[in-house]
Amino acid sequence: MAASCFNPFRLRKTKSKSLSIPSSSRSQLNIDTDNMERKRFDSLESWSMILESENVETWEASNEEREEWTADLSQLFIGNKFASGAHSRIYRGIYKQRAVAVKMVRIPTHKEETRYLLEQQFKSEVALLSRLYHPNIVQFIAACKKPPVYCIITEYMSQGTLRMYLNKKEPYSLSTETILRFWHILFGDAVPGNKRKQGTYRWMAPEMIKEKPCTRKVDVYSFGIVLWELTTALLPFQGMTPVQAAFAVAEKNERPPLPASCQPALAHLIKRCWATNPSKRPDFSEIVCALEKYDECVKEGLPLTLHSPLVSRNAIIERLKGCVSMSSSIPVHA
Repeated sequence: MAASCFNPFRLRKTKSKSLSIPSSSRSQLNIDTDNMERKRFDSLESWSMILESENVETWEASNEEREEWTADLSQLFIGNKFASGAHSRIYRGIYKQRAVAVKMVRIPTHKEETRYLLEQQFKSEVALLSRLYHPNIVQFIAACKKPPVYCIITEYMSQGTLRMYLNKKEPYSLSTETILRFWHILFGDAVPGNKRKQGTYRWMAPEMIKEKPCTRKVDVYSFGIVLWELTTALLPFQGMTPVQAAFAVAEKNERPPLPASCQPALAHLIKRCWATNPSKRPDFSEIVCALEKYDECVKEGLPLTLHSPLVSRNAIIERLKGCVSMSSSIPVHA
């Protein structure tokens, strides 16, 4: 790998001396420290700088803390940053001689509520990813959870994000067959990009923008926006800032315009997904059934229909068989 695009360095231990700080200066010092940490976090060698500012010996997990997914930091090399969020940065890296992506989450030391939320988010993400094994989902490799930085290591997707792919395409150039080929990989994370709230306003459901109680239907809304992206190859609410897009959705009930060239069945599904009333949005199980039917129609050269006929009993049995583990003792009889 060329040194110009990848400047690896290995994590190393250093010892730091604790300072005695007068209570009258702690408040301003906390602010200054937070600003300094943020600047250091954004620098090329942020990981090394942050770790060297702390007693890194605590990064060695005890036997009680060690999980099967705990990273061996001596095998981790960090390269250049290629993405960022409000509290996280994503770097290229090498882990055990394999190209990886390293997501680093900076845990604030002076904001208890934010710290707690980020820690819970980290635990939830690792608990989910460490149990998922599917060719269409980015593979989880390892993680570590020692303040001030938590990290999650996954396989590196060299072709970039869906948004990067769409940016290279002419508007409205994707065929229905290509659009349907993509839906299989969209359920892992409906919004292409990070989870920073301002960064995802374009895909965010109105009830979430208004900070009202939310259900899983917010993900259905986001999925509808992504389907629109595939149909048009455009950025949602292009020409607006994220905040302007949020205002248009929440206060004016606006949605991205559907082109006349969009298949009526797909247009109907997209409109249902981004309905203002969450209860009017379909469940993902219904979406999957509809898209599977559309996929079959395209393969057979048939027009897409708005309403799929009832699935046959044999088809249901076959799907159930696919859901039951090979090691399960539950019989499935036709």
